[in-house]
Amino acid sequence: MTHRPELHVTPGTGVLRAPAAALFDGTIWHVFHQFQPRTTEGSRWAHQYSDGSPFSFEECDDVLAPEGDELEIRAGSVTATDNEVNLYFTSVTETGRSIHLAEVPDIAATVENVNDDPTALDPHVRRVGEILGDINGGRWFRSPCVVPDWRDHTDRDCGHSGWIMLAVRGHRDAPEVVVCTSPDGVHWSLLGPLELVGDTGLQGERMVAPRIMRLHDEVKDKVCDVLLITLERDGIDASGYLIGSLVGTQFRVDKPFRRIDHGHDFTRPRNTNFVSRSNNIATHYRDAYLFGLMNGVGRLDDAYQHESYLAEGWANCLSLPRRVTLQDGILYQTPARGLISAIEESDHALMLTSIFEVPPGDAITVELTDSCGQVAATITHYGDRLELDRSMNTYHQGDEVAVAPLGEGDTDTITVIADGSTVEVFADGGQVAMASRVYFNGQCEEFHLHHTPGVTVLHTNVIAPTMSGFYHLDDVDEGIIR
Repeated sequence: MTHRPELHVTPGTGVLRAPAAALFDGTIWHVFHQFQPRTTEGSRWAHQYSDGSPFSFEECDDVLAPEGDELEIRAGSVTATDNEVNLYFTSVTETGRSIHLAEVPDIAATVENVNDDPTALDPHVRRVGEILGDINGGRWFRSPCVVPDWRDHTDRDCGHSGWIMLAVRGHRDAPEVVVCTSPDGVHWSLLGPLELVGDTGLQGERMVAPRIMRLHDEVKDKVCDVLLITLERDGIDASGYLIGSLVGTQFRVDKPFRRIDHGHDFTRPRNTNFVSRSNNIATHYRDAYLFGLMNGVGRLDDAYQHESYLAEGWANCLSLPRRVTLQDGILYQTPARGLISAIEESDHALMLTSIFEVPPGDAITVELTDSCGQVAATITHYGDRLELDRSMNTYHQGDEVAVAPLGEGDTDTITVIADGSTVEVFADGGQVAMASRVYFNGQCEEFHLHHTPGVTVLHTNVIAPTMSGFYHLDDVDEGIIR
């Protein structure tokens, strides 16, 4: 058996360092990721695409690799106008970092033919050059996120004009988020440092990998800005978001920082840009899609010690794509459409969904067992909190239990997806998401559901590969939670 998941984006070999960018035209998905093929080579950008479902990606030629005095190419952003695509990326040299641009005049052409040489670069990609370097006293510009700017910041119904960029500058021990603007996506002006105004819930923490997306709040009936940030806390990443509005260099906070994922392994979320959508702003921003890196440490992680790398020569993957909506200042995350069919067509992936009612003092637990019949992880819903425990697993002995608070709701729900060495959990309609790497002896073979007497289970269903034979979910045990 293999640790490699079937439905997640993984590197063919080497280490996936970060999601770089993603693009969706309503049918075809393009995902770019920063990966390091060998220890002796610098990071480059890989390109994978999927027609229809975002769970079965095909590899294309790499789009970017170090050239000249570059040491590596790091993550960035992608934008599109019709079939033309711009790639914004971080160029790393011995003397610093700067933001560069590459153009793809015809993105459709990049998926037609793939070179047999895995080191070959896509001939359809043309480098433009540096667009943001050492200017206005700033140095080491990196990690760009580019989205359309507003034509009128006081009336968003007027639509978009020009572009806006969030980026990071300065030494990695003292990073500073900045805002830039451009009329055409090529020529950029630095507006200044990003200023957070209002109650952020942050304590002067170090922000990296900023991303911004827009969503229509279904309760407040307005389009809000969602600032995705990753905080480096004692060498460990914690990713989350702020809700508000960006005007100039000021982000006016309406809702303070909230974790976007409470599992062991989710960091550096990336928004997906759209090729084209409705001209109606509320419709255009009714939802969004996110990917994250399934790695809980971040840039200080030693990927070469991962079990998947030691056994199979690869490390890290992207999370499943998440459809995100905004309701009263809270993000709700659910798996993208097509997951059920993808699991049925897979070889080993499994999904459990359950609807239940958990009174105070009661709980329901899902056990994930491996090919040896041993419990590899448990997910427990207590009504007011969700816990993911993998500490009983020999690969994860001593790990802390991941805990997420749950708000009040009419009905308690849980969805658990096991795919290779990944486990992703969505609870209470997407109010909480948890992603964790879980190494199984063999694979995840079964789910076992247990609950205390006060719990009422309304519905439970397991989705399994249709060619694997009849899948049996053990009868629900109303005894002690194990």
